[in-house]
Amino acid sequence: MLKTATPILASLNTVETVKFYTEKLGFTFHADWDGYLIFSRDEINIHFWTTDNPEIPKNTGCYVNVTAVDKLYAEYEPQGIIHPNGQLKDMPWEMRQFSILDNNGNIIHFGEDISVEEE
Repeated sequence: MLKTATPILASLNTVETVKFYTEKLGFTFHADWDGYLIFSRDEINIHFWTTDNPEIPKNTGCYVNVTAVDKLYAEYEPQGIIHPNGQLKDMPWEMRQFSILDNNGNIIHFGEDISVEEE
């Protein structure tokens, strides 16, 4: 029944959010509908709503399942956006993951399933 989900995160500044997601994360910007932003990259969509409360994005985030997590980490790491405690590593829940903080303070985890060894 369920097919996909789209996170809707908080944005403190629409112009800076567009710049961050397109220039640093490689997302495509699609629309700004009165402060409601829409982005995509590959099969992932992320939306944003605008707020002036900086506490909200400090408490929100999302988890993005990916393939080639090492390659994505190599793309993002030189940009200085990796969360201080979010270095790439294998987790006990059988995901290889890393985390970033966006320009608003939202945390985004990127993880690849490592529970099945490839043959």
